[in-house]
Amino acid sequence: MTRYLRLGASLYVPATRDGLAAVGNGHKYPFLRSVIFCTEDSVHDRDVPAALDNLAAALRRFEPTELLRFVRVRNPAVLRTVLSMDGVSRLAGFVFPKVTIANLDDYFGLLPADSPFDVMPTLETAEVFDPSALRKLRTRLAMDHYRRRLLALRIGGNDLLNLLSLRRPRADTVYETPLALTIAQLVTTFRPFGFHLTAPVFEALDRPDVLAREVERDLGYGLFGKTAIHPSQVSAIEARYRVRADELQAADRILADGAAPVFRLHGAMCEPATHRAWAELVRERAAIYGVTRAGADEPTIIGTAG
Repeated sequence: MTRYLRLGASLYVPATRDGLAAVGNGHKYPFLRSVIFCTEDSVHDRDVPAALDNLAAALRRFEPTELLRFVRVRNPAVLRTVLSMDGVSRLAGFVFPKVTIANLDDYFGLLPADSPFDVMPTLETAEVFDPSALRKLRTRLAMDHYRRRLLALRIGGNDLLNLLSLRRPRADTVYETPLALTIAQLVTTFRPFGFHLTAPVFEALDRPDVLAREVERDLGYGLFGKTAIHPSQVSAIEARYRVRADELQAADRILADGAAPVFRLHGAMCEPATHRAWAELVRERAAIYGVTRAGADEPTIIGTAG
């Protein structure tokens, strides 16, 4: 199973919050697939020591669980501190903020060679708008020292909009802002080379209709996994990760032994030579998130292994 597909909607939780252990053990929000405890933008400078103390206390209480637990560190110094905490091995890995070629080794150089941690660098600096800088970063990340640890690259939508002195209109998806071109560039720069990308946060808590539209666009851009800033967003996001029954049927036909080179199904051309990668992802999504009846107003699971 492709590990990054299990991220689902990753709930961001400031490390200053009470009850981190309850969240990290899956007791408070048992429906979570992944959680990211944040020590960066969601924590005021003056509260960083308290956030780290709170995180250290939670790590000692973490229990074995299938929940993927990550810490978004503030900087390399905070990463060093977290790595020294008792219970750090109970984490799945780390999110590195504002990653560029200039600070890549400051982060990766702190990870022990034999550590099992997955890493998700966040692309959210001015270099993201520079195609040349992105290609250089991709070349560096393709080196085994980095590549073997990479789970996905996260797109920091709010930071990128901030660099443009913008905030997204509440009624618009991120694809109706100047970031649409940037996201497309990230996809075409990284995806053909096997890097996975997650989708930006949706910050409006009272616009589930717009969130649903945005997740559909995320999938259309090949982005999977999305930051959630409130537990109510998790089910709304993951409902769109379920696969329609007609999509799964097409995927099965495309992947079938002896499939014709080209065939028609559900009014569309299917070509195994060019649709195989899509079909494999559809099968894996169905195994994790389930299948919905095509055309249903609200997704109804008719099969799931997740």
